[in-house]
Amino acid sequence: MSDLVLRADAGSVRTLVLNDPDRRNPLSVALRTHLLEELTEAMEDPEVRAVVLTGAGAVFSAGGDLSAMRRRPAAEALELLESAQAVVRTILAGPVPVVAHVEGAAFGAGVALAAACDRVVTTTTTRFRATFTGVGLSGDMGIYWSLPRRVGPAWARRMLMFGDEVDGSRAVDIGLADVLAEPGEALAVTAAEAARVARGPRGALAAVKDMLGTVGDRDAVLDAEARTQSSLTDTDDFAEGVAAFRERRAPSFGEPS
Repeated sequence: MSDLVLRADAGSVRTLVLNDPDRRNPLSVALRTHLLEELTEAMEDPEVRAVVLTGAGAVFSAGGDLSAMRRRPAAEALELLESAQAVVRTILAGPVPVVAHVEGAAFGAGVALAAACDRVVTTTTTRFRATFTGVGLSGDMGIYWSLPRRVGPAWARRMLMFGDEVDGSRAVDIGLADVLAEPGEALAVTAAEAARVARGPRGALAAVKDMLGTVGDRDAVLDAEARTQSSLTDTDDFAEGVAAFRERRAPSFGEPS
């Protein structure tokens, strides 16, 4: 097990912790690789009946690892995006319920990761923001499947196209999150939610997840998302967006290359 993803078991509930708090838990290639391994193992372990997904430190996840982002050919980017999607595909298609504890903030791919989970516990002070267009991208990690299914097309458009930020209370109102807790109490609430679902019928809950995944063509949506996002990584706007982020200035986007 990598230090980037910590594991703890309490009865039939397995907790997985994104553990890069100094960098606000970005979903780097290394972290995603280890998270996929841990999620796959949890989904295949008959003793695990629920998974808690949380982040170490003050932020659930700041999203993509900007330090590793650079302009690259679409084919190269597509391979990376498909590996990132493997994480959410495992959550979406796996038989074990996943309960996310989202405290502090979830940005970009962090929103996508949370939205893919079966239940999301958040706090009154948590912020959700889909930050992809700020670096000239459209969105990844399954967000075009999970976000509209949680909040509907209107709020998905507000978040993805216009960058509207949503606090924890609004997140519960629109369906992005399911349970609202006070700061400092949310992890305990998440553990209780996971323990409750873990007491349910494992086979029936797995069937519910499977049946819900058949409503619409999930693979087609995720495949199209990866193709679109990968094409955007080889544009002037993406290069400018990453440069602006690193230089702590507003991006100056021009015509697509």
